[in-house]
Amino acid sequence: MLYYLFEYLNELNVPGAGMFGYISFRSAAAVITSLFISLLIGKRIILFLQRKQVGEVVRDLGLEGQYQKKGTPSMGGIIILASIIIPVLLFAKLDNVYVLLMLLTTVWLGLIGFLDDYIKIFKKNKKGLAARFKLAGQISLGLIVGLTLFFSDQAVIIEKVNNPVLTIRERTELIDAPSASTDRNETATERKSTKTTIPFIKNNEFDYSWLVGFIGKEHRQLWTWIVFIAIVIFILASVSNGANLTDGLDGLATGVSAITGAALGILAYVSSNMIYADYLNIMFIPHSEELVIFASAFMGATIGFLWYNSFPAQVFMGDTGSLALGGIIAVFAILIRKELLIPILCGIFLMENLSVVLQVAWFKRTKRKYGTGRRIFLMAPLHHHYQKKGFPEPKIVTRFWIVAIILAVLSIVTLKMR
Repeated sequence: MLYYLFEYLNELNVPGAGMFGYISFRSAAAVITSLFISLLIGKRIILFLQRKQVGEVVRDLGLEGQYQKKGTPSMGGIIILASIIIPVLLFAKLDNVYVLLMLLTTVWLGLIGFLDDYIKIFKKNKKGLAARFKLAGQISLGLIVGLTLFFSDQAVIIEKVNNPVLTIRERTELIDAPSASTDRNETATERKSTKTTIPFIKNNEFDYSWLVGFIGKEHRQLWTWIVFIAIVIFILASVSNGANLTDGLDGLATGVSAITGAALGILAYVSSNMIYADYLNIMFIPHSEELVIFASAFMGATIGFLWYNSFPAQVFMGDTGSLALGGIIAVFAILIRKELLIPILCGIFLMENLSVVLQVAWFKRTKRKYGTGRRIFLMAPLHHHYQKKGFPEPKIVTRFWIVAIILAVLSIVTLKMR
């Protein structure tokens, strides 16, 4: 909202109003504001949750120190959601389709997670919201995201940018204010596409139409988008549930999400800037520069929440936060055409997910074969396996953060490592 106010003031030649036209300025404002909001409202929300006795319901998992967490306020994801939404509303362009999709994702999955937490805490039902309802909500959101990308005129790409010769001043302006970059592009054309980026490949673009190449040209485009939407749903559900499974130790999911959000912000910035996209030989995504502001707010919100969520946690995010964090990361990656980087970028979420899937599958298979189920891990998800091995909780969390940083750096390096 402030963007439009200062745009009007800039037309009136008010000194300093033009700063709001720069992505770097609004991103910095978003991260500072989100950090400030999370720190400011965090303590108040924690006290409110304590008064309402919105405490963690602890299951007996046989883990050391688990009962010390009993009564710790949950549903703290409200802090994260508010700290993301408010700065984005203040500093981003609200007519941008990518920003609208990210806000929708945040609210949609936040509400599903809130309902799940509400049932667990207030209805005393440890199972929470039935899995089929969670999945239905994720599928619905995936459909909305996929269909919006199909129908929106803003959701386009430019595969190869051939720039005219620019002066140093013009080049600097384009780097810092990519929203104006398409005006300087004389040869590239915007078009709808189902292409995405493949990491580590020289010609690193993959078109989903290849998956339906056996279908005649007459119906290929329609089926390509159907496949694309199905993949969007799968990625959204997988990453969202992966973040939910990761949220089992103090600060684990929060810290990993902050690191992932920072990497996504960098990827969004280079993809939305004509100069950098041309230099890195990646697809240029017009109108996506506003996602940098969302990523900044996301990073500030998660770091601010970590102030209260680090060991020993004063508050847990609950499904209100974890489902939303995973969904935000998934949809963000899809919008900047980097969803195939998710196995690397979200490697922690992936391993947590896989550990559960493998554990359950192996247990069922060995039970049918031998009459007694056997386990691959001492306990799943993976972080509980290390708890069972006697590692202190802070050490597990810190080492998972280190791995997340390595994976984030590797994801960024894929821009040149081909």
